Amino acid sequence: MSVSSSIAGFLGVFALSMGLTGAVLRYARRRLLDVPNARSSHRVPTPRGGGLAIVLALLGGEVYWRLVVGEFAVGFAVLAGGVLVAAVGFWDDHGHLSARWRLLAHLAAAALAVASLPGDMPLRLGPVSLGSGAFADFIGVLVIAWMLNLFNFMDGIDGLAGLEVVSVGASATLLLLLSLPSGGALPVAPGLLAAATLGFLAWNWPPAKIFMGDVGSGFVGYLLGCEAIATAKTGTLGLAVWLILAGVFVVDASFTLVRRMTGGQRWYEAHRSHAYQHAARRLGGHAPVDHRVLAINLLWLLPMAGFVVWNPALELPLLILAYLPLLCLAIRLRAGQPEL
Repeated sequence: MSVSSSIAGFLGVFALSMGLTGAVLRYARRRLLDVPNARSSHRVPTPRGGGLAIVLALLGGEVYWRLVVGEFAVGFAVLAGGVLVAAVGFWDDHGHLSARWRLLAHLAAAALAVASLPGDMPLRLGPVSLGSGAFADFIGVLVIAWMLNLFNFMDGIDGLAGLEVVSVGASATLLLLLSLPSGGALPVAPGLLAAATLGFLAWNWPPAKIFMGDVGSGFVGYLLGCEAIATAKTGTLGLAVWLILAGVFVVDASFTLVRRMTGGQRWYEAHRSHAYQHAARRLGGHAPVDHRVLAINLLWLLPMAGFVVWNPALELPLLILAYLPLLCLAIRLRAGQPEL
């Protein structure tokens, strides 16, 4: 695949996503209006479901890579699982869907992806190897399902989830390019997702004209989880690299959930106690949080992930080191605790 074909594809997906988001906005204003309540971080009714544009643009990009370049950017089974996740999310955006059915669909999509991903490298994290058999596949399903719900939990202020997808996708693409063997195929999947999300982000940047909705947050989290397991199974990027790149979301969501569960709160109910939500109230807006998250991603987490790529024997200590300041920040921001 030529570099020019890749750049043309990414630009086309970006433009398609931006245009489709505008079209979805017109529909969402009539059918998918998110009215603020006590658990919301926005103050005015705002359309949701804009993530549908990300889904459609990425599918359009897949057609481009298949017809013009002659290869798939994302495996068919992975895309099929993503469409299932997006469909369930779009249904839920229109009206409440039982958590049981959502979880069942998420696990089914994750299992379909793991079963179809190529590669026979053992799934490992630092010195801990999970092998490449049924147990490793089970862990892979859990990782994808957790990433899927992670982005749903963290999609609570303008621009944050979209910014994280663009940052993680672009950073992973850069690391893959830098570690690419001579003559190797150019990495497409994470860059394609980043381009599709960037087109949506142009509409979602504070103050947001439209929200991503479950249709988008589940889809992007699912694809990033699939890419993490895919590169781990082929040995191109270890699981620790992805955990570091998505560290802001992993630490905030996980720490908040644990603190709510151990504190006797109804952890399954909607809330406004994530670290990023506390930060938005302290800083007086959503954009300052987005700017700080971007700085953390590019100036701290990306270099740490790069160290892991070139020093795989140190990936567990480096993962812990990368997470320590994020954990301290979550504690300082009172993640998981009610508003004062």
